[in-house]
Amino acid sequence: MGFVYAEIILKNVADEANSRSGVIKAEEIRTATVTALVDTGARTLVINEELRSQLGLGVIGTKQTTLANNTKETVKIVEPVEVHWKNRHMVCRPMVASGSGKILLGAIPLEDMDLIVDPGKEELVGAHGDEEVVLLL
Repeated sequence: MGFVYAEIILKNVADEANSRSGVIKAEEIRTATVTALVDTGARTLVINEELRSQLGLGVIGTKQTTLANNTKETVKIVEPVEVHWKNRHMVCRPMVASGSGKILLGAIPLEDMDLIVDPGKEELVGAHGDEEVVLLL
């Protein structure tokens, strides 16, 4: 199986709240449409420093992680973003990894939006078809 990519939209959650409160206009919500590598081995959404800056996401902490090549790295944990894929969305706190410019869409956002990788089609699809199913276990 080859690499699977998905176009996702990321929105600054604080901006969305400020827009609903009338502090900023809806068109001022910082948003980015990006192509993410779907990485079921990654825990969450991983973005680069350029995208963090573009979305205006403040750093709220750091975390020690192990990368795919088995090296250790301290990554930034940043303010929440809303992740949109087609008709689905979820909120998460991305990690900012140094070095790579790739955006990784990891397991937590995939699970939350009820998505899986179809290995035959090599694409992202709904785990339960076009309708999102939320399991409360």
